[in-house]
Amino acid sequence: MGGSGGRRAGSAAHGARRRIGGSRESVVRGMRVRIRPPYGGGMPFTRTPTPRDLRQDLVLAAAMLVGGLISAALSSIAKVYGAQQGELWTAIPYVVVISAALSVRRRWPAAVAIVVGAAFITATSLHVPEIYAGNIAMFIAMYTVGAWMSSRRGAFLVRTGIIAVMAIWLVISMYREAIEQSAKAHVVAGAFSPLVAFLMLQVLLNVLYFGGAYYFGERSWIAARQRAALEERTAELERERELSAAQAVALDRVRIARELHDVVAHHVSVMGVQAGAARMVIAQDPEAATAIVAGIETAARDAIRDFRQLLDTLRAPGDTADVASTVDVEDIAELAAASDAAGLRTRLQVIGDPIPVPRVTAVNLYRIAQESLTNARRHAGPDAEADVRIRYGDGSVELEVVSSGRVVTAVRPGLGLLGMRERATASGGTIETVPRASGGFRVRATLPVAADGAATPEPTGAHA
Repeated sequence: MGGSGGRRAGSAAHGARRRIGGSRESVVRGMRVRIRPPYGGGMPFTRTPTPRDLRQDLVLAAAMLVGGLISAALSSIAKVYGAQQGELWTAIPYVVVISAALSVRRRWPAAVAIVVGAAFITATSLHVPEIYAGNIAMFIAMYTVGAWMSSRRGAFLVRTGIIAVMAIWLVISMYREAIEQSAKAHVVAGAFSPLVAFLMLQVLLNVLYFGGAYYFGERSWIAARQRAALEERTAELERERELSAAQAVALDRVRIARELHDVVAHHVSVMGVQAGAARMVIAQDPEAATAIVAGIETAARDAIRDFRQLLDTLRAPGDTADVASTVDVEDIAELAAASDAAGLRTRLQVIGDPIPVPRVTAVNLYRIAQESLTNARRHAGPDAEADVRIRYGDGSVELEVVSSGRVVTAVRPGLGLLGMRERATASGGTIETVPRASGGFRVRATLPVAADGAATPEPTGAHA
């Protein structure tokens, strides 16, 4: 009842999907696609700088070097530290250190932040005549730790550690400043002295400064993670699209193969049996032979008609639910008559009041009956008989084809049985295909039909 082609077609029809360790793997005709969950599904996110990012760091370092030297020169002239200000040359190594550190900020963000912080504290404590480039470099270093450091715990510890050291250093510096200014009589005036107001302003500025660096760095990391997740989901959707396209092609190929099998197996087997009968009786009974040859001609025309309908359906543009046939449940009577004329004594019995049957369900019933009778003619033997029963029930229609003949010891799963099973499943029904103990075979298919004759929901891509 079919061969290895049925197994191959069946495997092509059903692209298997299974879960593997949290990822989804899809297999369609040997094509295997591993679909991983996006970031946020347990996968660690690592932000790696690109060559373009590294080039931008070099450009930033060069700009910081030039800007820092200019700032140092102007700060030296402006005497930003007054009489305590250091020599101009002391700003050169300071600017070089922070610029060199920023050139590798995205490669080693933690080390760069520590180096820039240490250089900033040292330069400020020694009153190096440069404050603006150093503040900018400190902000960028703190931001980079939050935006680029893969270990989030490490990023938190580095930033909080630097902020704590800076806070302690700031308190000590303000304490020293207060002690130095305490001898001056004019420092006390009203509720706050000018010194206290200045120190509170410094505290507020530092809170905003380090808080801003922390916040913007964290937001950059979150935005990069969301962007990576979006890119991963986009790639997953693209893989899903390719997989769906491959599955659609496989399902279409199986649908075509199933339809061709039904048409060829039925009509060719009928023509083969009738041709053999005509050859045997042509000498003794020319008139009977002529009638048999006429049956062969009719079967050939029916085959050509079915092929043309199939090709017309395949050439139709777009996705259509039309099937490659116009047969109905009533046509099973002609099928039984043709089977009887081909040498297999076939009886048809309709039980119950006929109800409207959806087109797809009707075609599937017809094709199941056609395949069952074809198999009976091919395998049951010369004296076999077949009974075709159509039962209309409440919300369902049942087709039963029972044949006599040889005892079937082993059922070979082939394209015929697979096709019948797929047709029954496509219409939301069930099918039973079992050999009979007394010989022959029984096929019983039960397909649901809505009360008003409307089609029941059917799986996508499983049309006849």
